[in-house]
Amino acid sequence: MRLPAALSPLEGPVFRGLWFAWLAANMTMWMNDVAAAWLMTTLTTSPVMVALVQTASTLPVFLLGLPSGALADIVDRRRYFAATQLWVSALAVLIAGLALAGLLTAELLLLLTFLNGIGLAMRWPVFSAIVPEVVSRPQLPMALALNGISMNLSRVIGPVVAGALLASAGTAWVFALNAVLAAVAFMLILRWKAAPRTSALPGERFVGAMRVGLQHVRQSPRMRAICVRVFLFFLQSSAFVALLPLVARGLHGGGPGTFTLLMASLGAGAIVAALYFPRWRQRFDRDQFVRYGTLAHAAMTALAALVPELWVAVPAAFVAGMAWISTANTLAMSAQLALPNWVRARGMSIYQTALMGGTAFGAMLYGKVASLTAVPVAIVVAAAVGVLALPFLRRFSVEGPEVDFTPAEARGAVPPAIDIGPDEGPVMVTVEYLIDPADAAPFAAAMQLTRAARLRQGALSWGLFRDTAVPGRYVEYFVDENWLEHQRRLERFTAADVELREQRLAFHRGSEAPVLRRYVADDGAPPL
Repeated sequence: MRLPAALSPLEGPVFRGLWFAWLAANMTMWMNDVAAAWLMTTLTTSPVMVALVQTASTLPVFLLGLPSGALADIVDRRRYFAATQLWVSALAVLIAGLALAGLLTAELLLLLTFLNGIGLAMRWPVFSAIVPEVVSRPQLPMALALNGISMNLSRVIGPVVAGALLASAGTAWVFALNAVLAAVAFMLILRWKAAPRTSALPGERFVGAMRVGLQHVRQSPRMRAICVRVFLFFLQSSAFVALLPLVARGLHGGGPGTFTLLMASLGAGAIVAALYFPRWRQRFDRDQFVRYGTLAHAAMTALAALVPELWVAVPAAFVAGMAWISTANTLAMSAQLALPNWVRARGMSIYQTALMGGTAFGAMLYGKVASLTAVPVAIVVAAAVGVLALPFLRRFSVEGPEVDFTPAEARGAVPPAIDIGPDEGPVMVTVEYLIDPADAAPFAAAMQLTRAARLRQGALSWGLFRDTAVPGRYVEYFVDENWLEHQRRLERFTAADVELREQRLAFHRGSEAPVLRRYVADDGAPPL
């Protein structure tokens, strides 16, 4: 029997194995956050310190997102993924030991939560880059939804297990179980055999890889819009999750079980919504998903905060979970489709940095608002800000035409007549065009698209000049860091770049193809 459309990526054994590894990894994260958040309420009564647990968990992703994405793009992804799980497992053993010995303080708990967040920061970009490699493009939306199900199934199972242990055995045993689950995820990751890299060129340098990743996102209008939207949505939505332990305490009869039930309701709503994504996506575009999800999440979290009754808070949290996954999954899918494979981990790490930055700063901001006013006031203010921002965000659309990132051959260049070392440079490339002067405006528009494409591929600079003696003669130039980076940029050429090249060539009126020349800097030339 074939699985339903929403579950079809699980038919592939590679994705299925990685999915279960991700489920175990996410369970450790949620169990750690639940145990740490509840333990913090026993160590201090400060709403700021309670909210800072979420900040400490997510801030490492904001700080280390780009470096971890660069590493995931230039090293062996399987070993890197496994190493992050080993880090999380070792920390869980340490936290469990300190908890059993009764040595944890509020400040030390925040520090260890921050160190555990480093594991999350390092593993998330590599998993994001792996998924499009192991599923087909038509299955990518379902695979990303299944990742959301994994996250939220762990949000259901993790808090339930953590809550049971909190009520019966104590927080130390939650951290001990975390260590076991992290070890299980580690073993599942080791079973995956990654596809070998096909490039004959040596790997990118760390700092250069980060520069190119940042430059690629900065030159991509869709990625810029997605990062703005994800930052603002999680700035709003983080208030409810960060203050949820205090919301649970404020409900009639609230306690550890109430907190666990609310967390499970959020996760259950997300799972149910993800199963309906294939059907819903036939009716709504991505911008509508984000807009309606933001509105629904704001309304339900405000309701749960304002009415101190469990029978209201549980269904409100369930619907809020549906709205949360609908918005988060749509933004993640838009980001994946906007990135080619060679820079995917870096691009998704920048996306995740925006997400976690919004989460960390939102938790800190609304934790402070709660300390100055009250918990319900802080959650309602967060919901209102999210809704009021929607009219101003219409120009930041996450919808757009599908881009074909299939690798393609760049225009053939004449082999160099001199010996050039890989580190020699910079390398300047010039391309000469002859166009009808009447086509100057549309040609300039096409060349602006070309500028963004060259810079996304890693070029350091770009320019376009008109010949003062010959009307219609233009010279384009762009500069690569060195000869190796020039060769690497040619490897990044895609079918979308071929289409853009055809647009440029449609304006060329010369009898021959545009003349392409390459120059390398001569550091040994005598001074003038």
